[in-house]
Amino acid sequence: MTDTKQDLLESINETKTSSFHYKTWIISGLGFFTDAYDLFIIGVVTSVLMLSGWNKFSTFETSLLDSTALLSAVIGALIFGRLLDKLGRKAIYGLELIILVIGALGSAFLTPFNGIYILIIWRFILGIGIGGDYATSSTIMAEYSNRMSRGKLVGMVFSMQSLGLLAGPLVTLGLIYSGMSLGLIWKLLLAFGAIPALVVVYFRRKMPETPRYLLNVKNDVKTATKNWKKYTGINTTTDVKTETKKGSWTDIILQRKFLLTLIGTAGSWFLMDWALYGNSIMSGQMLSVLVPSSVAGLSRLIKTTEYSAMVFGFAAFPGYWIATFTIDRIGRKTIQIIGFTAMAVSFAVLGLFHQLLSVAFATQFLVIYGISYFFIEFGPNVTTFIYPPEVFPTRIRGLGSGSSAAGGKTGAFIGTFLNVIILGSSIGESGLFLILAFLSAMGLILTVFLLPEPKRQDLDKISGENDIPTENIQSTSSKIEQ
Repeated sequence: MTDTKQDLLESINETKTSSFHYKTWIISGLGFFTDAYDLFIIGVVTSVLMLSGWNKFSTFETSLLDSTALLSAVIGALIFGRLLDKLGRKAIYGLELIILVIGALGSAFLTPFNGIYILIIWRFILGIGIGGDYATSSTIMAEYSNRMSRGKLVGMVFSMQSLGLLAGPLVTLGLIYSGMSLGLIWKLLLAFGAIPALVVVYFRRKMPETPRYLLNVKNDVKTATKNWKKYTGINTTTDVKTETKKGSWTDIILQRKFLLTLIGTAGSWFLMDWALYGNSIMSGQMLSVLVPSSVAGLSRLIKTTEYSAMVFGFAAFPGYWIATFTIDRIGRKTIQIIGFTAMAVSFAVLGLFHQLLSVAFATQFLVIYGISYFFIEFGPNVTTFIYPPEVFPTRIRGLGSGSSAAGGKTGAFIGTFLNVIILGSSIGESGLFLILAFLSAMGLILTVFLLPEPKRQDLDKISGENDIPTENIQSTSSKIEQ
């Protein structure tokens, strides 16, 4: 590696957190606000559709409607993850949000009355965009982040999900209390998810290629320093020196280290998302056990939505942000271990003590359920997003992040699809919580044995970038002047 390339990488690593970091956070984070809102709002929409006169859904139709976007998110994450490495970050960033907007607006305004399978098709399109956002945003934020605050900056992108999670029940309650018809409410609930994405599409398309991609994949130090100066204001000069070219992406993915790391990142994300999405999308139905049987119809929906808002607001929301602002001190691995452990214990208690699943013990249930939510967020929901762009080298960072997200959304799809069936079977909520406790324990094991601690380490070092075989080529390089 030339001295000038090392200087640029050092500049990226050691530059203090500044306005360009926060600009990148907003551009990336508003997408995640939208992702969370769109994924979780469908559970409420399903209930509103039934109350607005749609034909009663079968169990299969309910499962498919609630989980389709999660299934297509797997496809989106894999496709965009590979394109991110093949074509570059700039070439595709923002396209995923365009797909998301099309899916959100189509589901709201191009779905006919009782057209459940048309709605499912639009949700499928929506999910492809969401999956693409998971692959792209984490990679780009990580590649612009400095060494000391990388966890916080990537975590801030993901923690915008907390606002989307909370916005769902709040927007629902606001529309219901406004007195407008339920036939209009479900359309507005679905359409609202397109607004934040539309705000940032233009800015994503205008972002320059990340310096790390230009350095480590394209070997273009001249453009890398030019982009770095344009985006951050750090002055540079250029000259010509010998540079090195990294090995091919196929060579890297066949390495044992890559495969074991992917099992750790994708596997733990799979287990966590099964627990999170099954709970969140199905929260209205799960929390209905706390509502007296005499309360029915719209009143019942309002009550369960209020409970959801309480859990999301008082447990999930602070969990996201406490994890985000402590992760560079405590560490990713430690927080993920704490989170999975607390999840396993909380779910086990809810599964073993059946009396908690009743109106008489509503307060106790909400406290324990809330604890599980806090530690999902102050735990693997944040860390599984931060891990992938840190532990895979630049040439396959998009693929590693996309494949890990695909693993997570596969778990989310299975969990959401099966939870509808499980809750309607003899297994019931108690059995479901015991299943979730077992999955959490498995996530703990994967974390302990397969994942490293990337806290405040050089991104090239922790990802194995420096260990990839190289060959000499001629390239343009530069020298940093700050």
